[in-house]
Amino acid sequence: MNNFLNDRKHKLENFKKNIRKKQTSYEPIDIPDGLFMKCDQCGAAIYEKTLDVNYSICPYCDYHFRMSATKRMNLTFDQGSFEELFSEIQSGNPLDMPDYEDKINKGKKLSGLNEAFLCGTATLVSIPCAVGILDSNFMMGSMGSAVGEKVTRLIEYAIDQSLPLIIFTASGGARMQEGILSLMQMAKTSAALEHLDRKGLLYISVMTNPTTGGVAASFASLGDINIAEKSSLIGFAGARVIKQTIRQELPEGFQTDVFQLEHGQVDLIVHRKEMRKTLYKLLLLHQKKGGGTHE
Repeated sequence: MNNFLNDRKHKLENFKKNIRKKQTSYEPIDIPDGLFMKCDQCGAAIYEKTLDVNYSICPYCDYHFRMSATKRMNLTFDQGSFEELFSEIQSGNPLDMPDYEDKINKGKKLSGLNEAFLCGTATLVSIPCAVGILDSNFMMGSMGSAVGEKVTRLIEYAIDQSLPLIIFTASGGARMQEGILSLMQMAKTSAALEHLDRKGLLYISVMTNPTTGGVAASFASLGDINIAEKSSLIGFAGARVIKQTIRQELPEGFQTDVFQLEHGQVDLIVHRKEMRKTLYKLLLLHQKKGGGTHE
């Protein structure tokens, strides 16, 4: 029996050695960069032009991709109506942090903006309003002194001109390279919004993916109406940091748009294709004759 098994084993080893490897004659296809995008939610490879015509939304799972400030402005507000304000305000390096200027210059190149916050005036179906949009391509939309100053000045402009205010946020939080100067912007923007509220003016905050850190803990959460764009992550710190701090298990999906709605952090979840229509209805609902204030 042993001789039989040894013979079988010997023949099998010889067979494996003599197997001819499969020859491949094809050349790998060189796909240009940027031609396809991978969906973070379902993993599908999506043709970039398909995303462009579909509002940067995955056609398979409805996941909302991040969007530049310029593209969002053109998508949401009346074409040709936007007039930029405070474009001269740009970040410096008050703490002399190494490589900070390089990061700022990279952000300018990626976003096409001078700073992470694009702001000005525009009309939405002919209704004038003050508008601001954070761009995640510029250092993840982080809030430094320049961003905080631009947000505050936009709020003050809305007060002076009696305009409703709409701000879209997409941010990783306060800009660590500016330390306490960055954290101070949370108090400054919040105080400006208190003044706006006392004047009876409408503020609509639209939180997009992601809205976190000092931005989420200040002006992003202080709207008269807080809207979460579909697919948005909203929270202060990362789940791991929170868990290590409070030493408790966290609810599943506690930083999703749906969880925020269920627990009262936001008032609405709005699909990107419905955003312009929704904002228009809200502006109409809160308008007074001859002005942008709300009842």
